Amino acid sequence: MQSIKVIQPDDRKHFSTEIDKLSARLDRISQLNSGIYIDLLKEKSPRYSDQRSISAAYGQVYSQNNEDGIIAEIFRRIGTDSKTFIEIAAGDGIENTTRLLLETGWRGLWVEAGDAEADCIRNLMRTPIADGRLAFVNDKVTLDNVEAMVEQSGFVTPDYISVDIDYNTSHVWRKLMRFRPRLFCIEYNGHYPPSTDYEVPYREDKFWAGTTKFGASLKAMERIGAEHGYRLVGCDIFGVNAFFVREDLCSEALFIGPFTAEQHYEPPRFSAVAMRGHARHLPFAEE
Repeated sequence: MQSIKVIQPDDRKHFSTEIDKLSARLDRISQLNSGIYIDLLKEKSPRYSDQRSISAAYGQVYSQNNEDGIIAEIFRRIGTDSKTFIEIAAGDGIENTTRLLLETGWRGLWVEAGDAEADCIRNLMRTPIADGRLAFVNDKVTLDNVEAMVEQSGFVTPDYISVDIDYNTSHVWRKLMRFRPRLFCIEYNGHYPPSTDYEVPYREDKFWAGTTKFGASLKAMERIGAEHGYRLVGCDIFGVNAFFVREDLCSEALFIGPFTAEQHYEPPRFSAVAMRGHARHLPFAEE
């Protein structure tokens, strides 16, 4: 009978170290594969070679899906006014679409329902919260409270608003139209074909269950935006977020038309999402 080898503490430490090394290598491979895939996609598709395309804009400092680069490129074209923002579902504050704006002189409001994420924000963002650059609300967003959250923050003339709450995104977006930002970044459901107009009914108690049933299709988002004076100018290349510019700032000289879902649809490419470059630093950790 073979004897069973007992793993000693030193062996476990060695195995743990090797696993960490393997994990780091796999992360680098994932980043490399993602970069190659996206670069090939841009090279082969004539749509991305158009100088008016926003999908091809690259910039990933703190955002997950290159939103940093897209946002910067859009504001380069349409300009800014108040340099204030609102982000509904800000996460833990380490990764979102407005942290870069905050660190480059903007001010604004973050709303986050998760308690663990909220604790992280209060800790890591204590400096901008204390000096008034960042207002923070730890609460679940509903149709009944979202406007009051913005009003109480004082940031009622934002240049930029992001909404990414999975299930009820489209319904909350309608409530935020009255604040008339120059740019909206809105999560859409890319599982639906670009010509399909689909929107889940509003349910305050509903959370995303990890399935294809959530939010609204890009066609529905196009319709909602147009009804309120916003034009769909593109999506991130991963098929996650759609970008809407206020119609008085939008033209085919600046962005690719027509401003439709059929023109700008990007399918889900979630497996291609990867953080390229160095790890994100913890905000204000050195202060």
